[in-house]
Amino acid sequence: MRGIRLGDRLLHVWTWLVIVWLSSPIAVMVLFGFNDKQSKSNTTWQGFTLRWYGELFEIADLTTALRNTLVIAVASTAVTVVIGTMLGLALGRHRFRGLGATNFLVFAAISTPELVMGASLLSLFVSGNVPRDSVTIIVAHVLFSLSFVVVTVRARVVGLDPSLEEAARDLGATAWGTFRQVTLPSIMPGVAAGAMLSFALSIDDYVVTSFVNGSTVTFPLWIVGAVKTGIPPQVNVMGTLIFGIGVLVAIGNAIAARRRN
Repeated sequence: MRGIRLGDRLLHVWTWLVIVWLSSPIAVMVLFGFNDKQSKSNTTWQGFTLRWYGELFEIADLTTALRNTLVIAVASTAVTVVIGTMLGLALGRHRFRGLGATNFLVFAAISTPELVMGASLLSLFVSGNVPRDSVTIIVAHVLFSLSFVVVTVRARVVGLDPSLEEAARDLGATAWGTFRQVTLPSIMPGVAAGAMLSFALSIDDYVVTSFVNGSTVTFPLWIVGAVKTGIPPQVNVMGTLIFGIGVLVAIGNAIAARRRN
């Protein structure tokens, strides 16, 4: 018994050490958003200040890059959720010719390296004389995040009880009414999880975006370009706010799911 208890304690300690190690970059980002730096470099602690939160939008190019990122993330997430939900329903509910090939393509898109996807999309746009701008970025983000939404929704659909939809139809509900009042609320946790994942992937992406952005600059692209001259503290502040909002959304989704259950 003592050996088992000691093993459990060591496992708990090891788990917390891993959590601390994984969280340390985020903690450093948050900390240096309060750094009262006196030079271009923001890598050494020079004092505490709230100045950068008040001057968050003082750098026009950075503000534009953040706005581009948010607009692209919202647009790509909206498109991805609609298409991904329909695909997830089809793959989880129906059996049709080509089902195995479709499943293979969905998981192949997840495992494809971003470098390969970015180069392929660049070749496609160049060969088709498509101007590269925010629209091509949205198309690219939809393509690489679609599979994640499909997988999450499909997993939710597979676990549904089909008798609920049958009962709704027996009681006179139309196909649309059954979907709106029974199916959609049942799969909403999977849809919400896929939407959050798609949004996070879009905001975070650098590799694919760098191939198809043209003259459009997003938040990750701006940060990489600013490394040569020194990353301003506003980047840390924006990253902190994005992270904080993401955590609040995740907590809210978990609370809503618990209430539904």
